[in-house]
Amino acid sequence: MSEHYFASQPTANANQREIDVVLQGREVRLETASAVFSADRLDKATRILLDHVPAPPESGTALDIGCGWGPISLSLGLASPQLDVWALDVNERALELTATNAKRLGLDRVRAVKAEQVPAEVEFDVIWSNPPIRIGKESLDELMLTWLPRLRVGGEAWLVVGKNLGADSLQRRLAEALGAGYEVSRPRTDGGFRILLVKRVS
Repeated sequence: MSEHYFASQPTANANQREIDVVLQGREVRLETASAVFSADRLDKATRILLDHVPAPPESGTALDIGCGWGPISLSLGLASPQLDVWALDVNERALELTATNAKRLGLDRVRAVKAEQVPAEVEFDVIWSNPPIRIGKESLDELMLTWLPRLRVGGEAWLVVGKNLGADSLQRRLAEALGAGYEVSRPRTDGGFRILLVKRVS
């Protein structure tokens, strides 16, 4: 049985290798390994998210929930070099890869961390995420409702979720749980994926 990408300490052989991807219009060679999400390529959902999100703020604080080997965090850093980017994952191998790839690209404001390493007072101007849907509905909701309330007022979270993996029900659950201080919308559908937007309005 293959190991889940959300295992905290993968035991599978790392089988580290390099892949070429295009991030923010720039072709880059990055390191990846077994037992992380989409180890061999930039997955379709993440590409759709990166193709459709508006540019991040030039400065401030950003969060990537479930960073894997780092494509979203690295894209945030490449787009806005003065933005502080927190790259979050439970998978220690993923965090090591993201840190290595950020260093390779000279992105010294990208920090690859576990949840407990993010100071409690940190709030976010923007969140980009391809959330780990396969951890299950209950765990996913807990994860989203831990981090989305840490948006600053005026901040935005952009999430990509497969239609057949419960995107519409997630949208409804988030709207209900977050309440009146947030707007939860579905601005785009592409290739079987929904892009959800969560705005903190008060």
